[in-house]
Amino acid sequence: MPSRNRTTTAAIAPTDAAAEVNATPVKKAAPRKAAAKATAAKATAAEATTTEAPPAKKAAAKKGAVKKAVKAVEAVAEAAAPAGPDLEQTRRARRILKLLTARYPDPVLELDFESPLQLLVAAVLAAQTLDERVNLVTPVLFAKYPTAADLAAADPAEMEVILQPVGYFRKKTQIVMKLAATLVERHDGEVPTTLDELIELPWVGRKTANMVLGNAFGTPAISVDTHVGRVAHRLAWGPEKDVEKTEADVAALFEQKDWVPVNLLLILHGRRTCHSRKPACGACPLAEECPSAGLAGKGELDPEKARALLK
Repeated sequence: MPSRNRTTTAAIAPTDAAAEVNATPVKKAAPRKAAAKATAAKATAAEATTTEAPPAKKAAAKKGAVKKAVKAVEAVAEAAAPAGPDLEQTRRARRILKLLTARYPDPVLELDFESPLQLLVAAVLAAQTLDERVNLVTPVLFAKYPTAADLAAADPAEMEVILQPVGYFRKKTQIVMKLAATLVERHDGEVPTTLDELIELPWVGRKTANMVLGNAFGTPAISVDTHVGRVAHRLAWGPEKDVEKTEADVAALFEQKDWVPVNLLLILHGRRTCHSRKPACGACPLAEECPSAGLAGKGELDPEKARALLK
């Protein structure tokens, strides 16, 4: 009770209060102002802590979630990606390459050509006919029409006479002239050097494009024709009817520098030994490495009879 009376008396004594304020204005005002600033600073800091900490935590949590999501996607992609050849597959492929090289020591493309243009046209003419027939007509054809412009401007009747031995000569005359005209229009008469440009030409697919790239330009490429597809399938290297898959699977087994030689060896082996209807398994150097040897009774296992089938 006494303390309450003193507080009340001080509050209602204006003269003394005014005198006290007037007497010490700086000393009392400064601490109050400093205290106010300190209080405000504390409040600001508290507010900053309250408002900024949660977003920082949220950002960290979000970052962690993103990392987990990326890892999950990578795991799914890795699981879905086709597995490359294992060490044993690669070693087996190397053994097969050595055996084929020993059987066919100097593999060459069996289409004759002296330029990329000649090979491109010869490859188109070789459809549904033998390379030997194509090699008979191309020297005459290119002697008369040495450039793409000459082929495009040819007299169709005269070209048909030259192309008669390759079969379907009327249709093939149209094809050669259209192909040559496209080369003149798009590439100044030159054969393009990329797969994408080649397959845009009329009547040129991946097989022909890769053949030209590998043999005319020396670009590593696998050209999957009917022989390559068949032999690769029998060796369990790829599906027989899927050109692009077989192309990728065979390429994965070998270094790029070996792609063209491997390609030529598979073509030769398919033509001379691993025939479509009755492969000469008994005379095949790959018999011990081939999971299809004998071909469920269709392949000839007797060595003498098999040698008679070789070409």
